[in-house]
Amino acid sequence: MAAKPRTGGSITAQAGSKAAAATDDSTAVGAPGSTASGTPAAGGSGNSGSGSLAAPEEPVAEGKALLRGKLPGGTPVYFVAVDDGGSTGVRFGCNDSLVAVFHSTTAAEEPLQSALGILLGGGDPPDGLYNSLDDSTLSYVSAYFDGTTVVVNLTGTVRPGGTCDIPRLEAQLTHTAVSAVGAARAEIYVDGRRLAEALSLR
Repeated sequence: MAAKPRTGGSITAQAGSKAAAATDDSTAVGAPGSTASGTPAAGGSGNSGSGSLAAPEEPVAEGKALLRGKLPGGTPVYFVAVDDGGSTGVRFGCNDSLVAVFHSTTAAEEPLQSALGILLGGGDPPDGLYNSLDDSTLSYVSAYFDGTTVVVNLTGTVRPGGTCDIPRLEAQLTHTAVSAVGAARAEIYVDGRRLAEALSLR
């Protein structure tokens, strides 16, 4: 049974965690540098490649909020190279590439909130990359661990720019969330609805 969204709590990366592949009800995408295998990651429904899943090194109690911290080298924030065919990242969706751009955070910042803030903030994406969340008006509410799954609550309106933006939105949000905290997978909620459900209502 799916984890129920709830508010409150802050989380941070687990020591020694690495960027990982994960999905909500989204297209599975491999970790950068992995080879697409055509097999969706656990819980995924897509048809592109998947990499190995990296769980927190130590078990995290359900619903436990963790202290702030940061990943060595910065927190990956995922953008899209449109119709790139996997040349600069991991191929997925509409022949796009998912590309990690590393963002430095201070010790006082929460890596997940900071990373999602970049995606949701509406600023210009790095040169040559696309942010499928630019037209959406979403804000971060809270996040917590449910076992090895990071559950993220957002609020606002999701507005994909077309059919190809649906896997882009899912991949950008889930991979950024997973990488920021070293979870095995991510569940994204928008105003209490799963991301896939929110996208299906558009």
